[in-house]
Amino acid sequence: MSTETQAMLQLAAEAFHLKNYELAADIYEDQLREPVEPRGRLELMVRRADALAFGGKLTEAFGVYQKASEIERLQPVHLGNLLTFLIENMKRNGVGTKKKTDPGMESVATEGCPDASTGCGHEAWSCRTCLAFLSEPVTLPCGHSLCKKCLERETGGQPVCCKECSDTSQLKDVPGYRVNVVLGNILCKWFPTQCRAAELRRQGNSLYVDKKTEEALGKYNQAIFIAPKDYLLFSNRSQIHASLRRYDMALSDAETACTLMPHWSKGHQRKAQALVSLGRSDDALKEYLLCLTLQPDCKLAKTEAQKLLGDFLAPVTDQVPDRVLDYSALLCSRTTVKSGLAPWDPHTPATSVAPRMHSRPSPPSGSPRTPVQSSQLSSEIDLPPSPPQASSRLPCKSLKGSDVLAEEGAGDDRPNGTCCRHLLKRKRWSTEEEVVEDKRSTNEEGATGSDVCKKLKSEPMIGACNSVVGDLIDPTDLECSLCMRLYYEPVTTPCGHTFCLKCLERCLDHNPQCPLCKQELSQFLAERSYCKTSLMESLISTYLPADLTERSKVYHEEMAEFSNLNQNVPIFVCTMAFPTVPCPLHIFEPCYRLMIRRCMETGTRCFGMCLGDEAKGFADYGCLLEIRNVEVFADGRSVVDCIGRRRFKVNQHRQQDGYNTADIEYLEDVKVEGTAEKDLQTLHDAVYDHALVWVNSLKPDQKERIVAHFGPMPEKDSDPQASPNGPSWCWWLLAVLPLDGRAQLPFVALTSLQDRLHGIRRVLLFMARNTRHR
Repeated sequence: MSTETQAMLQLAAEAFHLKNYELAADIYEDQLREPVEPRGRLELMVRRADALAFGGKLTEAFGVYQKASEIERLQPVHLGNLLTFLIENMKRNGVGTKKKTDPGMESVATEGCPDASTGCGHEAWSCRTCLAFLSEPVTLPCGHSLCKKCLERETGGQPVCCKECSDTSQLKDVPGYRVNVVLGNILCKWFPTQCRAAELRRQGNSLYVDKKTEEALGKYNQAIFIAPKDYLLFSNRSQIHASLRRYDMALSDAETACTLMPHWSKGHQRKAQALVSLGRSDDALKEYLLCLTLQPDCKLAKTEAQKLLGDFLAPVTDQVPDRVLDYSALLCSRTTVKSGLAPWDPHTPATSVAPRMHSRPSPPSGSPRTPVQSSQLSSEIDLPPSPPQASSRLPCKSLKGSDVLAEEGAGDDRPNGTCCRHLLKRKRWSTEEEVVEDKRSTNEEGATGSDVCKKLKSEPMIGACNSVVGDLIDPTDLECSLCMRLYYEPVTTPCGHTFCLKCLERCLDHNPQCPLCKQELSQFLAERSYCKTSLMESLISTYLPADLTERSKVYHEEMAEFSNLNQNVPIFVCTMAFPTVPCPLHIFEPCYRLMIRRCMETGTRCFGMCLGDEAKGFADYGCLLEIRNVEVFADGRSVVDCIGRRRFKVNQHRQQDGYNTADIEYLEDVKVEGTAEKDLQTLHDAVYDHALVWVNSLKPDQKERIVAHFGPMPEKDSDPQASPNGPSWCWWLLAVLPLDGRAQLPFVALTSLQDRLHGIRRVLLFMARNTRHR
């Protein structure tokens, strides 16, 4: 290739990148007039066709694509730009985007939704991974819940990514996270219909894995009978019908799934696969394009769409005279494609989405309809090969990584559109293993589509109400087993037990084990990822608003009591503390862990420090400390950086939750004026100079240790009465002087700066005499 040719091709590529498609097409056309070897000619023709397509000359573009395919069959790499153009064209036409609806219409839709199983989008009860009704819910550290099966599908040692908040929790021991006991019991009690449908779905999946396809179909028929608006059930049953070569029924179920959940890409993928099996490749291509519009990263849909485009653009032979793609219909079929995205009408009778269960003969051998190959199913649950009758392969290897039953929604994006949240009033079930009545099951398995439609229309469906049955809601189901009150800020441990956040923290202060099952929670304590269980909070706020309001009121009253810095002030009984002097503390006792945590939660960040007293428990005078920083260790211990703020006198000694509290009054120095003020200033300056001499007389290593712990000696104050606590250097000096706590305590109690200065001078004189005697 000459240098000039390379330059022109580079110019054409840049023009295409800058969206100057006409220039790019002209350059490629000029290059095609030159003699080029076949493979190079194919590349030039594809690039020219890409430029023509993006430039709006569609008919000419498809003609060039077809001429290029005469040289060699177009591969997926050649059709990437064409596929991108088709998807963008659909997006420009508004296909695959959810329109904003009138709030009034949303309320109507909510009233019309007859089932709370996952058939209507992002209701609170669905797993965000498989989109099905929560089955054996496991709560992640981020507070969101998913099915246990979905969690177990995570491969060895890889972090689990929450579909709700995209949080990547390092769950190396995935089996260690157990089912949320409280949440699982509540869902089974409040939503028996959905739980029953989920159980039937799981049974159907197991039968399908065991190659018992007909029995699996029966389970899905029962599940759909009691949950006729669950789009996932229809999607999975579509897969079963395809395995049995019942492609019309597979298409019908896939269309129903798309009707119930228009913006779910997997439903349109199912529909496309059924259409391919029926030989309707043009319609299948539209569905794959729609799937890519909803979920651009769907590799399966992209691969299959490229293969179908390659088939359509392949040269026409004598044996296939009508194999021509209707390009205008493909690009202008906004109405046709958008019909698949039409939102579900709540007033549509159940017959419009009822399962079609009429019998159809299997297609004869040689039919273009090809069964779904189970070996091509997604590796997410590693299904074995399908039953023997489904052994032939599809014309397009389109199903790998896509067709999985039940929880195979894992890894799919959640639907872009949301539907109404709807809850049903249900009859009580005697046991979890209770099955639909034998007669109903028998009739339903052999019923025709019209029979089932009549049943769904004439008989009252199981659970046809918009709220949970009133007598099923028992506040005791949502009570913390530690405080015996309604859950407030519920947190779930890896072992599956739920507690109030404050209750759990207090228990972990004493022992890093679950209060109920005694499972080790050291790692849970170290991570300190106490995120509230969102679904539990949603249940409480939705169904027990009055109880929650009362519980919240009690909590805030308690916090207000802890915030009072005059009454019931927490007291740390340890050592002497002084205003303006740092006081680092090592907190390890459970009662003081609780005390420090409350100080931080209330926002006061303050507590009192007092000396111990054998008679009263702690001294009558102390200093209020302010927390500047808390560093918590993995085992719950902490280092608290504090500094003294104010002196106080204890009026009443108390205890609360294992630590001491007190009613206090704050102390301030009494100010003097006139001659007394001048005498005070003279005394202040003299004592400061004396103190400075003593400090400078210390050995270098002693001074270094003092400065490292307490900081350097503060400067002399120009106005010794400026602070209600007096000069800061006085307190610094008292902290570093080698005095016993009992000797330091009277200085804190004094409210006369003059008396305090006299006392400090006497101590300094005593220290000086001892030094001389030595």
